[in-house]
Amino acid sequence: MPEAHETVLEIDLGALAHNYRTIRSKVPADVKFMAVIKAYAYGNDSVSFARKLEELGANYLAVAYIQEGVRLRAAGITAPVMIFHPQKENFEQLIEHCLEPSLYSEKLLREFIAFAEEKKQKDYPVHIKFNTGMNRLGFAEKATEKVFEILRNTSAVKVHSVFSHLAASEDWKEREFTLNQINRFRSIAQKFIEEFSYEPLLHICNTSAIFNYPEAALSMVRSGIGLYGFGNDKNIDANLKPVGTLKTIISQIQHLEPGDTVGYNRTYKVDKPSKIATLPLGYADGIHRKYGNEKTGVYIHGQFAPIVGNVCMDIIMIDVTEIDCKEGDEVIVFGNVQHATRFAEAGNTISYELITGISQRVTRLILEEEQ
Repeated sequence: MPEAHETVLEIDLGALAHNYRTIRSKVPADVKFMAVIKAYAYGNDSVSFARKLEELGANYLAVAYIQEGVRLRAAGITAPVMIFHPQKENFEQLIEHCLEPSLYSEKLLREFIAFAEEKKQKDYPVHIKFNTGMNRLGFAEKATEKVFEILRNTSAVKVHSVFSHLAASEDWKEREFTLNQINRFRSIAQKFIEEFSYEPLLHICNTSAIFNYPEAALSMVRSGIGLYGFGNDKNIDANLKPVGTLKTIISQIQHLEPGDTVGYNRTYKVDKPSKIATLPLGYADGIHRKYGNEKTGVYIHGQFAPIVGNVCMDIIMIDVTEIDCKEGDEVIVFGNVQHATRFAEAGNTISYELITGISQRVTRLILEEEQ
């Protein structure tokens, strides 16, 4: 990999391909694969990911909002794209760009059908989401008959998939709850098939469920975090490769004497002659204040350097007293050297929040897969 000359997020499409193939191998070949690339592909780069995933054979892409789907279409992405959380105000763009909405409430279902009928659509592809215990979005199981009634009375839309979302598929202590969700979803899906005499795509497995409950793969699985190298379990992580490596450089090295302090509010005081290096990234780049004051650190030449003092908007200070380094040397924040999960846990959070929070002002450097 090239050395960083600024703060960059290196995005390894070879690692993405490895993760896709690894996850794909856990389910039967005839099961379709939906790749979740919302939030700039979890803080990476959704367009380059979409292109690679199309090449790899992903059957569906999924994003949260309509504007994310429009961005993919503008970049030439032709794969089916499901929108998890569509808003009425953007229905025009949704249909214009052949994006497929997840419909999760009676209000939204009726609004979209009315819009599709107004636009004289026929069998426009939609996805119906049922709530089986996540209690976030989705039709309640008791609303099944109402949903069917509404769908029976229109030809403007056709259900391409029925799906639900597992709440704790990574947690074996919640196995009974997860199995209950899966069984409830199977029951709902069977009612749909009996009502409409065809079987749409059925999906409830997220990344953790693909590994932990492969028998629930049904006809499609969804993977988000796993594609980026995280499996919510150290044993799964061992089979995956982190896609993103956040790198920066040493801007300056200060030589301090005992009693000197570092940064805002003087929260760090050195008790011996010390070398303190400054790095050109901060909480505006997604490395929040909670990581300061020796909660965690970074790596230089394979050696750990703790973050000292408060994280600033554009600057982090680290203690490099015991490291042979100079201004301009490369620094690795997270990636293969330091797993993002470990870094995130030091701030009492999860890898999802860390990687999706890397600011768009950080340069993305795309590394192509080696053939």
